[in-house]
Amino acid sequence: METDKSHLTAAEMGKLWVVYVGNTMGKCVLSHFVKHVDDTDIKRVLEIALGLSKTYIREIKTIFQQADFPIPLGFTDDDVDLEAPKLFYDEFYLYYLQYLGKAGMSIYSVAIPLVTRKDVRDFFLNSLSDTAKLMSDVNDLLLSKGKLMNSPIITTPEKVDFVNKQNFLSGFFGKVRQLQGLEIAHLYGSINNDVTSKALILGFIQGTRNENVKKYLERGKNINQKHIELLSDKLNKDSIPSPTLLDHLVTASTIPTFSDKLMIYHKIDMFSMKIREYANGLSLNGRKDIGILFAKCQSDVAFYVEDGANILIDHGWLEQPPEALDRDNLSSKE
Repeated sequence: METDKSHLTAAEMGKLWVVYVGNTMGKCVLSHFVKHVDDTDIKRVLEIALGLSKTYIREIKTIFQQADFPIPLGFTDDDVDLEAPKLFYDEFYLYYLQYLGKAGMSIYSVAIPLVTRKDVRDFFLNSLSDTAKLMSDVNDLLLSKGKLMNSPIITTPEKVDFVNKQNFLSGFFGKVRQLQGLEIAHLYGSINNDVTSKALILGFIQGTRNENVKKYLERGKNINQKHIELLSDKLNKDSIPSPTLLDHLVTASTIPTFSDKLMIYHKIDMFSMKIREYANGLSLNGRKDIGILFAKCQSDVAFYVEDGANILIDHGWLEQPPEALDRDNLSSKE
Protein backbone atom coordinates (compact mmCIF):
# COMPACT_ATOMS: atom_id res chain seq x y z
CA MET A 1 0.00 0.00 0.00
CA GLU A 2 1.47 3.37 -1.03
CA THR A 3 2.06 5.95 1.70
CA ASP A 4 -0.39 8.86 1.70
CA LYS A 5 1.87 11.85 1.12
CA SER A 6 -0.86 14.46 1.51
CA HIS A 7 -0.92 14.37 5.32
CA LEU A 8 1.63 14.65 8.10
CA THR A 9 1.00 13.72 11.73
CA ALA A 10 1.64 16.22 14.53
CA ALA A 11 4.92 14.45 15.39
CA GLU A 12 6.06 14.49 11.75
CA MET A 13 5.21 18.17 11.34
CA GLY A 14 6.93 19.15 14.57
CA LYS A 15 10.11 17.13 14.10
CA LEU A 16 10.55 18.02 10.42
CA TRP A 17 9.89 21.70 11.15
CA VAL A 18 12.52 21.97 13.88
CA VAL A 19 15.09 20.02 11.84
CA TYR A 20 14.46 22.24 8.79
CA VAL A 21 14.88 25.48 10.74
CA GLY A 22 17.91 24.12 12.61
CA ASN A 23 19.65 23.10 9.41
CA THR A 24 19.05 26.48 7.76
CA MET A 25 20.86 27.93 10.77
CA GLY A 26 23.59 25.30 10.52
CA LYS A 27 24.03 26.06 6.83
CA CYS A 28 24.74 29.73 7.65
CA VAL A 29 27.29 28.93 10.36
CA LEU A 30 29.04 26.14 8.46
CA SER A 31 29.22 28.21 5.26
CA HIS A 32 31.26 30.84 7.11
CA PHE A 33 33.46 28.17 8.70
CA VAL A 34 34.15 26.52 5.32
CA LYS A 35 35.09 29.86 3.79
CA HIS A 36 37.52 30.60 6.65
CA VAL A 37 39.40 27.33 7.30
CA ASP A 38 43.04 26.65 6.51
CA ASP A 39 43.51 23.02 7.60
CA THR A 40 42.59 20.76 4.66
CA ASP A 41 41.51 17.83 6.89
CA ILE A 42 39.21 20.04 8.92
CA LYS A 43 37.85 21.62 5.74
CA ARG A 44 36.92 18.15 4.46
CA VAL A 45 34.69 17.32 7.46
CA LEU A 46 33.21 20.83 7.46
CA GLU A 47 32.22 20.39 3.82
CA ILE A 48 30.62 17.03 4.63
CA ALA A 49 28.62 18.64 7.45
CA LEU A 50 27.57 21.54 5.22
CA GLY A 51 26.56 19.09 2.51
CA LEU A 52 24.38 17.17 4.98
CA SER A 53 22.63 20.38 6.07
CA LYS A 54 21.88 21.29 2.46
CA THR A 55 20.61 17.76 1.75
CA TYR A 56 18.31 17.75 4.80
CA ILE A 57 16.89 21.16 3.84
CA ARG A 58 16.18 19.96 0.31
CA GLU A 59 14.61 16.64 1.38
CA ILE A 60 12.36 18.19 4.03
CA LYS A 61 11.27 20.87 1.58
CA THR A 62 10.16 18.12 -0.82
CA ILE A 63 8.15 16.39 1.94
CA PHE A 64 6.53 19.70 2.93
CA GLN A 65 5.60 20.53 -0.66
CA GLN A 66 3.99 17.11 -1.14
CA ALA A 67 1.93 17.70 2.01
CA ASP A 68 1.04 21.30 1.02
CA PHE A 69 2.81 22.45 4.19
CA PRO A 70 4.17 26.04 4.22
CA ILE A 71 7.96 26.13 3.97
CA PRO A 72 9.46 27.81 7.09
CA LEU A 73 11.64 30.86 6.52
CA GLY A 74 14.30 29.69 8.97
CA PHE A 75 17.62 31.42 8.30
CA THR A 76 18.86 32.84 5.02
CA ASP A 77 21.94 34.41 3.46
CA ASP A 78 20.92 37.64 5.23
CA ASP A 79 21.81 36.03 8.58
CA VAL A 80 25.52 35.60 7.80
CA ASP A 81 28.24 37.77 6.31
CA LEU A 82 30.53 35.33 4.54
CA GLU A 83 33.05 38.12 3.93
CA ALA A 84 33.44 38.84 7.66
CA PRO A 85 36.88 37.80 8.98
CA LYS A 86 37.60 34.45 10.60
CA LEU A 87 35.93 34.34 14.03
CA PHE A 88 37.39 31.05 15.34
CA TYR A 89 40.62 29.15 14.83
CA ASP A 90 40.40 25.88 12.89
CA GLU A 91 40.57 23.57 15.92
CA PHE A 92 37.35 25.04 17.28
CA TYR A 93 35.45 23.89 14.20
CA LEU A 94 35.99 20.26 15.22
CA TYR A 95 34.58 20.80 18.71
CA TYR A 96 31.65 22.68 17.18
CA LEU A 97 30.98 19.72 14.86
CA GLN A 98 30.94 17.46 17.93
CA TYR A 99 28.18 19.62 19.40
CA LEU A 100 26.33 19.73 16.08
CA GLY A 101 26.48 15.96 15.76
CA LYS A 102 25.23 15.35 19.30
CA ALA A 103 22.37 17.80 18.82
CA GLY A 104 21.35 16.24 15.51
CA MET A 105 21.56 12.63 16.71
CA SER A 106 19.49 13.52 19.77
CA ILE A 107 16.67 14.90 17.61
CA TYR A 108 16.80 12.18 14.95
CA SER A 109 16.86 9.26 17.39
CA VAL A 110 13.89 10.62 19.34
CA ALA A 111 11.93 11.23 16.13
CA ILE A 112 12.25 7.69 14.71
CA PRO A 113 9.76 5.94 17.06
CA LEU A 114 7.35 8.89 16.85
CA VAL A 115 6.87 9.10 13.08
CA THR A 116 4.80 6.67 11.02
CA ARG A 117 5.12 7.65 7.36
CA LYS A 118 7.78 5.54 5.69
CA ASP A 119 9.44 8.39 3.79
CA VAL A 120 9.65 10.51 6.95
CA ARG A 121 10.94 7.59 9.02
CA ASP A 122 13.52 6.79 6.34
CA PHE A 123 14.61 10.43 6.35
CA PHE A 124 15.34 10.32 10.09
CA LEU A 125 17.00 6.90 9.89
CA ASN A 126 19.31 8.10 7.12
CA SER A 127 19.99 11.38 8.92
CA LEU A 128 20.93 9.52 12.10
CA SER A 129 23.27 7.20 10.18
CA ASP A 130 24.92 10.05 8.24
CA THR A 131 25.40 12.16 11.37
CA ALA A 132 26.84 9.23 13.33
CA LYS A 133 29.36 8.70 10.50
CA LEU A 134 30.28 12.39 10.60
CA MET A 135 30.75 12.24 14.37
CA SER A 136 33.04 9.24 13.94
CA ASP A 137 35.12 11.11 11.34
CA VAL A 138 35.36 14.20 13.57
CA ASN A 139 36.46 12.16 16.60
CA ASP A 140 39.03 10.28 14.51
CA LEU A 141 40.42 13.58 13.26
CA LEU A 142 40.57 15.04 16.78
CA LEU A 143 42.32 11.89 17.95
CA SER A 144 44.86 12.02 15.13
CA LYS A 145 45.66 15.63 16.05
CA GLY A 146 45.92 14.82 19.76
CA LYS A 147 42.97 17.11 20.53
CA LEU A 148 40.22 14.64 21.49
CA MET A 149 38.82 15.49 24.94
CA ASN A 150 37.51 12.07 25.89
CA SER A 151 36.27 10.89 29.28
CA PRO A 152 39.21 9.50 31.30
CA ILE A 153 40.14 5.87 31.84
CA ILE A 154 39.17 4.41 35.22
CA THR A 155 40.26 1.20 36.97
CA THR A 156 38.78 -2.01 35.56
CA PRO A 157 36.72 -3.92 38.21
CA GLU A 158 38.40 -7.09 39.46
CA LYS A 159 35.11 -9.01 39.71
CA VAL A 160 31.33 -8.73 39.50
CA ASP A 161 29.95 -7.20 42.68
CA PHE A 162 26.63 -5.97 44.12
CA VAL A 163 25.65 -2.88 46.09
CA ASN A 164 24.82 -3.80 49.69
CA LYS A 165 24.81 -0.44 51.46
CA GLN A 166 22.41 2.49 51.21
CA ASN A 167 25.30 4.96 51.19
CA PHE A 168 25.70 4.09 47.49
CA LEU A 169 23.00 6.74 46.99
CA SER A 170 24.49 9.26 49.42
CA GLY A 171 26.40 12.32 48.39
CA PHE A 172 26.27 14.78 51.24
CA PHE A 173 26.95 13.09 54.59
CA GLY A 174 29.27 10.38 55.83
CA LYS A 175 31.48 8.48 53.43
CA VAL A 176 30.67 9.46 49.84
CA ARG A 177 31.50 6.75 47.30
CA GLN A 178 33.66 7.39 44.26
CA LEU A 179 32.02 8.36 40.97
CA GLN A 180 30.85 5.48 38.81
CA GLY A 181 31.43 5.26 35.06
CA LEU A 182 28.09 6.65 33.85
CA GLU A 183 28.30 9.59 36.25
CA ILE A 184 31.77 10.44 34.97
CA ALA A 185 30.60 10.12 31.36
CA HIS A 186 27.69 12.53 31.79
CA LEU A 187 29.62 15.02 33.91
CA TYR A 188 32.35 15.01 31.27
CA GLY A 189 29.89 15.27 28.37
CA SER A 190 28.06 18.17 29.99
CA ILE A 191 31.31 20.07 30.59
CA ASN A 192 32.31 19.45 26.96
CA ASN A 193 29.05 21.06 25.86
CA ASP A 194 29.67 24.02 28.16
CA VAL A 195 33.24 24.74 27.06
CA THR A 196 32.15 24.69 23.40
CA SER A 197 29.11 26.82 24.14
CA LYS A 198 31.18 29.36 26.08
CA ALA A 199 33.73 29.78 23.28
CA LEU A 200 30.94 30.22 20.72
CA ILE A 201 29.28 32.86 22.92
CA LEU A 202 32.57 34.76 23.25
CA GLY A 203 32.76 34.98 19.45
CA PHE A 204 29.12 36.04 19.23
CA ILE A 205 29.58 38.77 21.88
CA GLN A 206 32.43 40.27 19.86
CA GLY A 207 30.18 40.57 16.82
CA THR A 208 27.01 42.19 18.11
CA ARG A 209 26.22 45.89 18.38
CA ASN A 210 22.87 45.37 20.15
CA GLU A 211 23.30 45.95 23.90
CA ASN A 212 20.31 43.80 24.90
CA VAL A 213 21.58 40.91 22.80
CA LYS A 214 25.08 41.39 24.23
CA LYS A 215 23.73 41.30 27.81
CA TYR A 216 21.81 38.12 27.05
CA LEU A 217 24.89 36.46 25.55
CA GLU A 218 27.07 37.54 28.47
CA ARG A 219 24.56 36.00 30.85
CA GLY A 220 24.81 32.76 28.89
CA LYS A 221 28.61 32.91 29.10
CA ASN A 222 28.39 33.30 32.89
CA ILE A 223 26.01 30.33 33.17
CA ASN A 224 28.42 28.24 31.09
CA GLN A 225 31.35 29.19 33.33
CA LYS A 226 29.37 28.54 36.51
CA HIS A 227 28.32 25.07 35.33
CA ILE A 228 31.85 24.23 34.16
CA GLU A 229 33.15 25.00 37.65
CA LEU A 230 30.37 23.12 39.49
CA LEU A 231 30.58 19.98 37.36
CA SER A 232 34.39 20.01 37.22
CA ASP A 233 34.50 20.17 41.01
CA LYS A 234 32.72 16.79 41.19
CA LEU A 235 35.36 15.23 38.93
CA ASN A 236 38.31 16.93 40.59
CA LYS A 237 37.30 15.67 44.05
CA ASP A 238 37.91 12.16 42.70
CA SER A 239 41.20 13.25 41.07
CA ILE A 240 39.61 13.04 37.63
CA PRO A 241 40.61 15.74 35.12
CA SER A 242 37.90 17.76 33.40
CA PRO A 243 37.83 19.16 29.84
CA THR A 244 39.82 22.34 29.26
CA LEU A 245 38.38 25.67 28.12
CA LEU A 246 38.35 26.56 24.42
CA ASP A 247 38.29 30.34 24.89
CA HIS A 248 41.72 30.67 23.26
CA LEU A 249 40.26 29.41 19.96
CA VAL A 250 38.27 32.64 19.46
CA THR A 251 40.00 35.20 17.22
CA ALA A 252 40.17 38.94 17.94
CA SER A 253 37.66 39.82 15.18
CA THR A 254 34.90 42.24 16.20
CA ILE A 255 33.28 42.45 12.76
CA PRO A 256 29.60 41.36 12.87
CA THR A 257 29.44 37.90 11.30
CA PHE A 258 26.01 36.50 12.19
CA SER A 259 22.66 38.26 12.65
CA ASP A 260 21.41 38.91 16.19
CA LYS A 261 18.44 36.68 15.37
CA LEU A 262 20.73 33.76 14.51
CA MET A 263 22.93 34.23 17.58
CA ILE A 264 19.99 34.31 20.02
CA TYR A 265 18.29 31.33 18.33
CA HIS A 266 21.56 29.41 18.32
CA LYS A 267 22.08 29.88 22.04
CA ILE A 268 18.48 28.81 22.75
CA ASP A 269 19.14 25.70 20.66
CA MET A 270 22.44 24.98 22.40
CA PHE A 271 21.05 25.48 25.88
CA SER A 272 18.02 23.33 25.03
CA MET A 273 20.44 20.52 24.24
CA LYS A 274 22.01 21.10 27.66
CA ILE A 275 18.59 20.46 29.23
CA ARG A 276 18.47 17.07 27.47
CA GLU A 277 22.06 16.30 28.51
CA TYR A 278 21.38 17.14 32.16
CA ALA A 279 18.20 15.03 32.07
CA ASN A 280 20.19 12.07 30.75
CA GLY A 281 22.80 12.53 33.46
CA LEU A 282 20.09 12.81 36.11
CA SER A 283 18.32 9.63 34.96
CA LEU A 284 21.52 7.53 35.00
CA ASN A 285 22.97 8.92 38.23
CA GLY A 286 23.05 7.20 41.61
CA ARG A 287 24.37 9.89 43.96
CA LYS A 288 21.95 12.39 45.47
CA ASP A 289 24.38 15.32 45.35
CA ILE A 290 24.96 14.87 41.60
CA GLY A 291 21.24 14.48 40.96
CA ILE A 292 20.50 17.75 42.74
CA LEU A 293 23.34 19.46 40.85
CA PHE A 294 22.00 18.34 37.46
CA ALA A 295 18.49 19.51 38.47
CA LYS A 296 19.85 22.93 39.50
CA CYS A 297 21.73 23.25 36.21
CA GLN A 298 18.55 22.34 34.34
CA SER A 299 16.67 25.11 36.15
CA ASP A 300 19.33 27.71 35.27
CA VAL A 301 19.19 26.73 31.62
CA ALA A 302 15.37 26.58 31.41
CA PHE A 303 15.01 30.19 32.61
CA TYR A 304 17.71 31.30 30.17
CA VAL A 305 15.97 29.60 27.22
CA GLU A 306 12.64 31.21 28.15
CA ASP A 307 14.19 34.68 28.32
CA GLY A 308 15.83 34.12 24.94
CA ALA A 309 12.50 33.13 23.40
CA ASN A 310 11.01 36.37 24.76
CA ILE A 311 13.75 38.37 23.01
CA LEU A 312 12.95 36.61 19.72
CA ILE A 313 9.25 37.36 20.19
CA ASP A 314 9.88 41.02 21.06
CA HIS A 315 11.84 41.49 17.82
CA GLY A 316 9.43 39.48 15.66
CA TRP A 317 12.11 36.83 15.00
CA LEU A 318 10.33 33.72 16.35
CA GLU A 319 8.51 31.71 13.70
CA GLN A 320 5.33 29.97 14.78
CA PRO A 321 5.84 26.20 14.86
CA PRO A 322 2.92 23.96 13.80
CA GLU A 323 0.27 23.73 16.52
CA ALA A 324 -3.15 22.15 17.14
CA LEU A 325 -6.29 23.97 16.07
CA ASP A 326 -7.67 26.32 18.76
CA ARG A 327 -11.31 25.19 18.62
CA ASP A 328 -12.43 27.52 21.43
CA ASN A 329 -11.15 30.51 19.46
CA LEU A 330 -12.73 29.11 16.30
CA SER A 331 -16.12 28.83 18.02
CA SER A 332 -15.94 32.41 19.28
CA LYS A 333 -15.69 33.68 15.70
CA GLU A 334 -19.03 32.13 14.66
